[in-house]
Amino acid sequence: MTTPFLVLPRPGTVPSSNAAPPIPAPSEAAFVGTFGNRLPPASYLHTPHGKVAYYELSPSSQVAIEGTQPVSRVLFVHGVQTPAIGLQPLATALSSRFPSAHLVLVDLWGHGLTDTPWVAHDASLFHGLLDTLMAHLGWTDAHFIGYSFGGSTTASFAAAYPERVASMVLVAPAGLRRAAALDPVQQGYLRGGEGLEEAARDWILEVLEGGQLVVPSDWKERVVRGEVVAEAVRDWEMKEHAGHVASVVAIFRDGGILDKHVEFAKAAATGVRCQCVLGELDDLCSVQDLSELGMQQVVVVPQVGHAVVRQRVPEVAGVIEAFWKKLQE
Repeated sequence: MTTPFLVLPRPGTVPSSNAAPPIPAPSEAAFVGTFGNRLPPASYLHTPHGKVAYYELSPSSQVAIEGTQPVSRVLFVHGVQTPAIGLQPLATALSSRFPSAHLVLVDLWGHGLTDTPWVAHDASLFHGLLDTLMAHLGWTDAHFIGYSFGGSTTASFAAAYPERVASMVLVAPAGLRRAAALDPVQQGYLRGGEGLEEAARDWILEVLEGGQLVVPSDWKERVVRGEVVAEAVRDWEMKEHAGHVASVVAIFRDGGILDKHVEFAKAAATGVRCQCVLGELDDLCSVQDLSELGMQQVVVVPQVGHAVVRQRVPEVAGVIEAFWKKLQE
């Protein structure tokens, strides 16, 4: 499948009365045929911006009495590029530890099986997705787990709607790098414009990947063994999801990857209980970055980088379990 080069609107663009329809996502059959059924069957939420896919890990135990468990509703918010399946190992681990909890993972705009809306990809677009999904589920609030860009989105959502966030876990959150630290050429890529878009796309994808995307040669065998091979998932999206790359570029520029310090500080000031988890080798965010903004509860997992959420599932799940149990104290 050849994906045409697309550039989505930027914030502040006056919407056209004849706005383009959303770019449709690939089919669930195509995704499952490639990566198996690690996730539950997708459910779909139809919104004015497009179709949203989400996945429910329903409670497997009814023995808990309402109000006696620290968590009952959990919403997972993934990072840029890798969709909900990237958080499936962590969700499964937590589901086994909290069998009475209802856990939901969602594919954000332009990812997985969710459409790409032809609108600016600012934080409010993703806040609207989360709010609409929660309303659809009948949830007044939820315990959030946000990873990378999902951590930035969770923090800014908590800052704007603290009553909707029962607690939040931020794993390797994005949002605290400063655009001012980029060189003039890179800052030009953020602004974009005629003649810059293809170079900007290439630069953004390389920054997010930490270099060129390399799909392991044994990824199919690893998928058969039940692994989530994130590089293969990202490669599949770039080839099969016509709006994915445009969404990735738009999120990097406008969605909350950079300069979200004010939102993090506001989230910390709300009083919403928060636990942060960082990989020791990850340079995206530091203990000091979070502490300066009022987020003091941070656990650092040794000898792992940004992929801590997948590479060290038992440790991350253990931190979250301890945090959730303390919510009752």
